[in-house]
Amino acid sequence: MRIALFTDTYHPQINGVATSIMVLEKYLQQRGHDVYVFTSSDSHADLTEENGKVFRFPSLGALFVPERRLAVAGLSRASHLIEDLDIDLIHTHTEFSMGVMGKMLAKKYHLPCIHTYHTMYKDYLHYIAKGKLIPPSLVGILSRLYCKKTYAVIAPTEKVKKQLEQYNIRGSIRTIPTGIDFATFKRDFKQIETIYQIKEKLQLQSTDTILLSVGRIAQEKNMRVLIESLPTLLLEHPFVKLVMVGDGPEKKELMQLTKKLGLTESVRFTGAIPWSDIPAYYQMADLFLSASTSETQGLTYIEAMASGLPVVAKQDPSIEELLIDKRTGFLFQEDLELAETLSNILNRPDQFRSIKQQAKRHIERLSADHFANQMEQLYEEAIYSYVTSHHSIRTLNKKERLS
Repeated sequence: MRIALFTDTYHPQINGVATSIMVLEKYLQQRGHDVYVFTSSDSHADLTEENGKVFRFPSLGALFVPERRLAVAGLSRASHLIEDLDIDLIHTHTEFSMGVMGKMLAKKYHLPCIHTYHTMYKDYLHYIAKGKLIPPSLVGILSRLYCKKTYAVIAPTEKVKKQLEQYNIRGSIRTIPTGIDFATFKRDFKQIETIYQIKEKLQLQSTDTILLSVGRIAQEKNMRVLIESLPTLLLEHPFVKLVMVGDGPEKKELMQLTKKLGLTESVRFTGAIPWSDIPAYYQMADLFLSASTSETQGLTYIEAMASGLPVVAKQDPSIEELLIDKRTGFLFQEDLELAETLSNILNRPDQFRSIKQQAKRHIERLSADHFANQMEQLYEEAIYSYVTSHHSIRTLNKKERLS
């Protein structure tokens, strides 16, 4: 198959959507399919590594989320590429610029369009006039308009599927979790030197207990709670260090909060780091922390579990099938409970081994290979449905090739 993925975010950007696309692209290519990525321009991208498989379009920083890019031109070029590459199917991963372009081209060339709904936008309304301009009900209306006339909408979790159903989105909604490339996060002796270098750079000692946060530092991720829990936790566990990997609009504010609370010796902000170094950060830590309830799947949780790192997270429907309290991870319900929860966990390190083992077994179904298999089947289903219902010369030739 010849598949075009349309997305506003892609490598080297580090976020759940970019990770999902990279995994999908890699594993479909391993199965012999041609995968092309249509995305926005990025000054940090290494164009020499994209090998004619990635096409970037002129873009500007999004008004309310400047680190995200929105394409502002390129429809004619994209149209020629769809024809020249003889694309079979378009898969959109955004409801904005590149997603709209993908839907327009799918309609023009009578191609099936599949969409993955990656983001719970109702958790992001605070970026627009502090949540006073766009009501949550409008999110449902806009989501319904975008998903209209797609062959299928993919929900990464049941939480997302239920939200889409509440938006009255009609048609096929498939729950397909993004898979993880487990090999990337397997403990490797080659990482020992990298881990040593990271600890030296961050001035971490062998006696420190390292709590790790990985992700975009933004209001919806509720990272303030991680810092606010430290004063109480440090009374009983003075050697705890919190390492916050990532960047985002709230980083400056959280650094000021850290200073205000007298925690500059206990918190490390790394900023954005290369994707290739992420596994080493998981390997060096003792616990992974998150207080977010805005996740659609929680890919960083799965990456931590695959790395053998116990996860401590706030209870939320998006992870209810992933994290089972005191079996595959640890859960807390209220923000104020985090310090006590962490203290209890650190007082019983003997339970870590069991948690790690059960967590790894529990996420076996989330392998990248299983994810690619589900997507491959859906793509084949969509393509055959379209080539039998659109009797143009182009689609009939496509049917002959695919059969």
